[in-house]
Amino acid sequence: MRIFPISNWTELDIWDYIGREGIEIPSIYYSHQRRVFQRDGMLLSESEHNPLRAGESVEERTVRFRTVGDLTLTGCVESTASTIEEIIEEVAIARVTERGATRGDDRFSEAAMEDRKKEGYF
Repeated sequence: MRIFPISNWTELDIWDYIGREGIEIPSIYYSHQRRVFQRDGMLLSESEHNPLRAGESVEERTVRFRTVGDLTLTGCVESTASTIEEIIEEVAIARVTERGATRGDDRFSEAAMEDRKKEGYF
């Protein structure tokens, strides 16, 4: 039997824990200027691994990542949150989940996260 003790935590639960415990996190989770483009309703990072398609254009925006994953499928969100407290405030009022807003691979299937758990991804 496999057990996932925090798999039912919300994004806000995780940020509250990070803040409460004073856990250091990579700077990519904080707001910064980045060259991005829109694809399928998400902001993706400009990269050699993410070639632009017809009609797409790059612009610089102030963004942060709510999750980190495959560069070609993980989007960022416009944000000025540069501290844990500001991230917690932002997440608390967000109306779109981290997975719904920024994870392109979850758009392939509503059960994508559960499928990954079954495959041992976690």
